[in-house]
Amino acid sequence: MKQYLDLCRHVMTHGTEKTDRTNTGTKSVFGYQMRFDLSEGFPLLTTKKVFLKAIIHELLWFISGDTNIKYLVDNDVRIWNEWPYEKFKKSDDYRQETMEEFVQKIKNDAEFAKKHGELGPVYGAQWRNFNGVDQLMDVIKQIKHNPDSRRIILSAWNPKDLPEMALPPCHTFMQFYVVNGELSLQLYQRSGDIFLGIPFNIASYSLFLMMVAQVTGLKPKTFVHTIGDAHIYSNHFDQVNLQLSRTPRTLPKMKINPDVKEITGFKFDDFELVDYNPYPTIKGVVAV
Repeated sequence: MKQYLDLCRHVMTHGTEKTDRTNTGTKSVFGYQMRFDLSEGFPLLTTKKVFLKAIIHELLWFISGDTNIKYLVDNDVRIWNEWPYEKFKKSDDYRQETMEEFVQKIKNDAEFAKKHGELGPVYGAQWRNFNGVDQLMDVIKQIKHNPDSRRIILSAWNPKDLPEMALPPCHTFMQFYVVNGELSLQLYQRSGDIFLGIPFNIASYSLFLMMVAQVTGLKPKTFVHTIGDAHIYSNHFDQVNLQLSRTPRTLPKMKINPDVKEITGFKFDDFELVDYNPYPTIKGVVAV
């Protein structure tokens, strides 16, 4: 995707070296926006293979309101494992377990998972119960019955709950826009890990837009991605430069089961990606 590579090139060229919470070091810019017209294809990165299974399962997990990693672990999705593992290592129950041993305990021991797999009131909790408000259902109701509203908003940033979260939300705030039978979505992301996180976020919120459009009887149009602190970690510079040497390929298409009419009715098997032809995977270490 040209939009993503333009972001990478801009940050590598114009970014300022900046320290960060993880002590890894970054190149960073403040305030960057990308636009993706979904009629042109599903915006899944082609300059490296992206793990779509994780994106779909994480999104279904958000929609369900779940905040325990057990559902993700049971489906072999490990993108959230580092945060509860680091917390577990500080607990009295820690017995020098490796990450792999921790994951197996989450998968096989429901009580262990309940105690050590919980992330606190992160995304799904805020989407479905923000101080008593089911924001997701309210957004869908507004899109159906008051589509010209400028208040069709869903926020994951809840200051009251931040101290209880394993990680404060990075993708914090979204707004829907309806015109001419088409639905668009703008995301404000306070912090964006460009190599590892941003490709996931682009695909996830584009898919979410498609799902909401389907259950509200609209056509998905534009995903607008606005990033506050857009950064590349110093240990990802080589990986980003490798991607910049690759020519983007034609975008794939996402097919969604048209029979699903409720946002909570989607299952993993309701999604089919076709004509995806990416370059090979490029690995990178997540900064925790």
